[in-house]
Amino acid sequence: MATIKKQPQEGAVPEVVHRIRITLTSKNVKNLERVCADLIRGAKSQRRGMKVKGPIRLPTKVLKITTRKSPCGEGTNSWHRFEMRIHKRVIDLHSPSDLVRQITSISIEPGVQVEVTIEDDKEQSEDKEVVAK
Repeated sequence: MATIKKQPQEGAVPEVVHRIRITLTSKNVKNLERVCADLIRGAKSQRRGMKVKGPIRLPTKVLKITTRKSPCGEGTNSWHRFEMRIHKRVIDLHSPSDLVRQITSISIEPGVQVEVTIEDDKEQSEDKEVVAK
């Protein structure tokens, strides 16, 4: 079978495809997973040819603080152990930058920080945008 390739029109400007990396960070896993699912659902519904990779789960950072319960230092040695877990997800998109504005216009859960990095495929210039809610 022969395939017919469409020739680009002379007046048409080709779309520049960008590599877009969306980094999501949060202390609450449920909110983080909900935002990831909304972003991926929005990206897949926008255009069928858009490549979506992720969410890639990065290792959880565990910040620990151990402190004495007694303010004066006397008495039995009893300790408080506090810990904060920071979860991180990465989503990679290959699309024009104007579609990213539409995709990232979803409502972001409280406590989730979003960082968007746009990089051209041909040129290695980077633009960063940080959104925190």
